[in-house]
Amino acid sequence: MLPEDHVNPDPNHQPPPEIEPIRPEQAEALIAAAIKPYLAEGWHVLERSAYAARLTRGTRNLDIRVDLLGQIEIEELGLTPLQDSGRLIAWVLLLASILVALALASGLGLL
Repeated sequence: MLPEDHVNPDPNHQPPPEIEPIRPEQAEALIAAAIKPYLAEGWHVLERSAYAARLTRGTRNLDIRVDLLGQIEIEELGLTPLQDSGRLIAWVLLLASILVALALASGLGLL
């Protein structure tokens, strides 16, 4: 005997059609088309694959992704902590090298 909450399957019910994901070549073409206007605006590509790309400009990141159905998703975010610390380290190294150059020039009597 079947429980009361059991639902008899509908004999006319068809399972949903199987979803066909796009191929990497198609995704890469979609990414390339989505990136093109941003490159013209001065964005730089940090990372790119067949299904995703990350662009940067100034203190902003732009993530562009293509899902397996071919839908494009664009998300703009701030810099990651790793990028922030990398920029800080670059500034510190630049200032340190300028100070070393000034010290050497002063020591050699060039200043």
